Amino acid sequence: MRTRRDFVIAAIGTAASLSSGPGRSLVLSKETYSDLLTAKTKGQQMRDQAEDPRITRARLSGPEQVTRNATVAELGADGTLTVLAKGTNEWVCVPGNENKIGEPPMCMNPMGMLWMMDAMQGKPTPTNKSPGMIYMLCGATQRSNTDPSDKTSPAIPIGPHWMITWPFDAKEYGLPTTVRDNGAWVMFAGTPFAYLHVCGTPWDGKEYREGDEAVWTMRYTRP
Repeated sequence: MRTRRDFVIAAIGTAASLSSGPGRSLVLSKETYSDLLTAKTKGQQMRDQAEDPRITRARLSGPEQVTRNATVAELGADGTLTVLAKGTNEWVCVPGNENKIGEPPMCMNPMGMLWMMDAMQGKPTPTNKSPGMIYMLCGATQRSNTDPSDKTSPAIPIGPHWMITWPFDAKEYGLPTTVRDNGAWVMFAGTPFAYLHVCGTPWDGKEYREGDEAVWTMRYTRP
């Protein structure tokens, strides 16, 4: 009969076989992504993670309902993932580099990550076969609203936002194509990387409750 000690040893061995380990570099693939989602993290490793500002910053980039169980990893331009904290859902959050333009903290689902990697690597078209989702709730800076390959234009500051990475047609859907501090627009309109960009968070505004009155307001302001 197996003792409790035998069971614990067996469980540790199984977890070790699944774990890729913090700080190890991996190249993103279907198998790698599966490994990231099934690996476990315990004990001292969790305490170390709580003190890592990269993990804190990455988890602030998305809603807590998503980020608390997401994998956190540093993402290289070549697709290399350096795992900082292994998660249990399908999301991957990255801390980015707040001192570099175009490298914000973000949290991505699988199709969102595929779209982002295609854009980072300069592919002619994104390869995601269904809409992806990317949160950038810490805000971002980037070079252009129209050209995904622009590396030299002055930085555009953009507030907290989220993205649906799918080729939205601005004219067909009657959507704007200019940067704004709130609302939605199609970024990179007319290119294969056009997507829906929504500034603000999904929880902006007051919730409606039965019996509430509607108050209509009009606001314009100029410096």
